[in-house]
Amino acid sequence: MIIHFFLLSYLSFLHRIKKDKRMKTCKIAVFRQADSPISIEECAIRELQEGEILVKNEYTTLCRSDISTYTGKRIEKAPTILGHEIVGKIVDIASKKTLSDACGNPLQTGDRVTWAIYAANPDSEMSKRGIPQKSPDLFKYGHEQSTPDNTLNGGLAEYTILRQYTPVIRLSEAISGKIAAIINCSVATVAGSLRLAGNLNNRKIAIWGAGMLGVIACAMCKESGAAEVIAIDINKERLVVAGQFGATQTVTASEWQNRESEIDIAIDYSGNIHSMKATIESLAIGGIAVWVGGVCPQEKIGIDSEKIIRRLSTIKGLHNYNTDDFKQAVSFIEQNYNRYPIKELIYDGFDLDHINEAFQYAIEKNPYRVGIRIN
Repeated sequence: MIIHFFLLSYLSFLHRIKKDKRMKTCKIAVFRQADSPISIEECAIRELQEGEILVKNEYTTLCRSDISTYTGKRIEKAPTILGHEIVGKIVDIASKKTLSDACGNPLQTGDRVTWAIYAANPDSEMSKRGIPQKSPDLFKYGHEQSTPDNTLNGGLAEYTILRQYTPVIRLSEAISGKIAAIINCSVATVAGSLRLAGNLNNRKIAIWGAGMLGVIACAMCKESGAAEVIAIDINKERLVVAGQFGATQTVTASEWQNRESEIDIAIDYSGNIHSMKATIESLAIGGIAVWVGGVCPQEKIGIDSEKIIRRLSTIKGLHNYNTDDFKQAVSFIEQNYNRYPIKELIYDGFDLDHINEAFQYAIEKNPYRVGIRIN
């Protein structure tokens, strides 16, 4: 009996050693410089610190900012692991107490989760002002330089280490990984822009740019009771899709130039300086313009200050989002993932080993999103 007991204990010990060896390294995709191939490498999984969570990534989508970094339009510290639109499952938690997600639900291994693009101390001044994404201690997934002590920080890897103070939310298994991945950038950013826009009910809303953010915004405005949702883009095919997501009118950018409009809320997701200027010119008295898309260096925009003052116009800018926006994004997807053809927006054709082909496809074909199956 004693021999049998020790034999079982020894076999269990060997099993743990074998498991630990499997967990010591994982596969990552490393970006070093623009217009150069991303390399697939092995990375050590470091020991978790207090409050950290190890997630096995399930699915990652390539955001426009990832593509801009890959092509050199946007500069990030390198080497780095790109990708911040991610969904995965918890495999380990390092905490002396039970951790809860942003909605108050306890977290445990096996939970399927999404998380915000950032980690920021909730006691920082910026966090208390409702803009944690600008905190001095900000950590951004998919945007950090990789070092031996700071790795597994992006979605193009088999695992991500969630840092302390990262807003995390449990997700239902019923939500497709393709849809779940876009929550923590695309949908949350739209939620933030609509928060800045204020009350949407019975408002006339114009949306410039019918890309991923623009079509999601059409759906969110519709669900919020907007009287009219006008989608504006140079691409007629994308305008058709905007109609499927709740736009009551679709207009090409050239057609819009010949219109006189009185818009309550005008939002630009395109980043085009002419579109941003058009948002201001289209506003009714007391109207609000929200700019989201112009996050890369470009020409300055000339505006008519007298018109803005006399018409009581407001211009607001948004970069990323806060925890309330993130929670609103999850809520929207949970309630509407089957009501709109969101899955059709993601081209699901690549895995981590073919990441360079995925980026090339994104550049050449310009789909709404390219999805990467991680595990």
